[in-house]
Amino acid sequence: MKLKAVLLALSAAALVSANAFAEAPIVIKFSHVVAPDTPKGKGAEKFKELAEKATKGRVKVDVYPNSQLYKDKEELEALQLGAVQMLAPSLAKFGPLGVKEFEVFDIPYIFPTKQALYKVTEGPVGKELFKKLESKGITGLAYWDNGFKVMSANKPLHSPSDLKGLKVRIQSSKVLDAQMRALGANPQVLAFSEVYQALQTGVVDGTENPPSNFYTQKMHEVQSNLTMTNHGYLGYAVIVNKKFWDGLPADIRTALEGAMKEATTYANDIAQKENDWALEEVRKSGKTKIYQPTEKEQAEWRKALLPVQKQMASRVGKDLIDAINKETASLKN
Repeated sequence: MKLKAVLLALSAAALVSANAFAEAPIVIKFSHVVAPDTPKGKGAEKFKELAEKATKGRVKVDVYPNSQLYKDKEELEALQLGAVQMLAPSLAKFGPLGVKEFEVFDIPYIFPTKQALYKVTEGPVGKELFKKLESKGITGLAYWDNGFKVMSANKPLHSPSDLKGLKVRIQSSKVLDAQMRALGANPQVLAFSEVYQALQTGVVDGTENPPSNFYTQKMHEVQSNLTMTNHGYLGYAVIVNKKFWDGLPADIRTALEGAMKEATTYANDIAQKENDWALEEVRKSGKTKIYQPTEKEQAEWRKALLPVQKQMASRVGKDLIDAINKETASLKN
């Protein structure tokens, strides 16, 4: 009888333990390199909120902003190894990974308007680009917007020639390298988390960012001039480890897809508002002069950077560039 009682107790304990294990939430580590109060940072927090609600707590999303876990150059490898499950790297990050077609997003002035951009990311071109990530063990979930980039330095930048000889920070991208060289600048590849100090110490003279990144990283404290060139686009791809994603229960995956769709709408809706707000905060700080080029000056910037599109055709694919130009032709100003 004693043995039977012991066995029953052990069986009950095992059942409780099994139930507890079964109820343990699936943890998604979502790592990114920007501040929590940027469009991407807020989008990540919105996804966390929606995902945990949609799965009734069966999924727990832990968000790690500001390169807390990994820097730019480390995060994709961490995702592929399964050390984190989700990232939202800038689109330029996939070039060094071997999917150089994503560098098409770096080509200056290729997207004349936001409407033109969304037509590409939400259409066949965007889907085809995501398919190219699968062989790298990555599943693409969504494109998140962060707006058009502006140029900054510690001198006025009224024309392309004003950048000549300046050391300008870029992400690791052959297209961005070609862009800066077309302007006569010396491109310097640096991790995003290192940019403020590099500007402060003079390791680099200038940089390019959407206003929200410029302000939230306090670059206005170490850059005296900013020019509204709106020359290039900065967006992100929300991606997940493919093995992890494919291994999720179907109902969980469906719930997360719904949460991601809603979070994407939210993130894209606030991107322009956040950039407008950041620009106003920079203006109010009185530390950085903001310059709006005239139509003639803007045409000079376009003329100086137009050759980059032809120059990079062999790298990112002429057919891809042509497809984007065809998609956006009707939406040009």
